[in-house]
Amino acid sequence: MATEQELSDFLKGVERRAFKRTVYHVRNEEAALDIVQDSMLKLSVHYGDKPPGELPMLFQRILTNCTLDWFRRQKTRNALFTNMSDFEGSSEDGQDFDLLETWLAPGQSESETGQSAEDAVKRRQTFEAIETAIGQLPARQREAFLMRYWEEMDVAETAAAMGCSEGSVKTHCFRAVQTLGKLLRAQGITP
Repeated sequence: MATEQELSDFLKGVERRAFKRTVYHVRNEEAALDIVQDSMLKLSVHYGDKPPGELPMLFQRILTNCTLDWFRRQKTRNALFTNMSDFEGSSEDGQDFDLLETWLAPGQSESETGQSAEDAVKRRQTFEAIETAIGQLPARQREAFLMRYWEEMDVAETAAAMGCSEGSVKTHCFRAVQTLGKLLRAQGITP
């Protein structure tokens, strides 16, 4: 069993190498720092009681899994939401984009939003297709997908909220992404 000091020394010793490795993989320093910190936290929470000799292998596995999770999230976001910039307004005031503000309120004309009728219809149809596709998912897949990618909860949080294992969350999300991709491509919506 690793003592608190041994665990701390191990994490201090591996931190720099893990960060450099992760930056090399993800090519984003902020994301790499998040991945390494998440990996360290998971190691200390779930495996802090393991013998010191097992810590390096456990940490490498956790770091690899966290990196793969990051890539999966990026792939999903890119596959489903690459055209989100199409929905941005033409305002140049530097404010954050709010998806709900781009919808036409009942009785509001296109001239009030600064977009053509064709663009408004195209946006509305795309959003409706996405909503319909999400609504067609099985309940558990929809729940996992929305928690992971809309609420941006991590796998552990989603598993705890759904009352299932982390592996089940990953499976539900994978299947949801595959199904959504097929449904949206069938309707002519491509990334």
